[in-house]
Amino acid sequence: MKARKKRAIKEIVFQIEESLDGGFEAQALGFSIYTEAETVAGLKKAVRDAVECHFSEKDRPGIIRLHFVRDELIAI
Repeated sequence: MKARKKRAIKEIVFQIEESLDGGFEAQALGFSIYTEAETVAGLKKAVRDAVECHFSEKDRPGIIRLHFVRDELIAI
């Protein structure tokens, strides 16, 4: 019977915020991984590339979750 590979981390979460200079910034929660891009599509590619560079293939999480954070101010 073939043994299944176990991943140490199943999911990694990135907090996404809009950059003051335009575009988006992504910071992994619990890891020293940071990246940025001008568009959401570019950010998805940059995040995937950053995760692939940070983890070896056997330790890489199977899911990347993007958590978008947006602040709005309402004047009263």
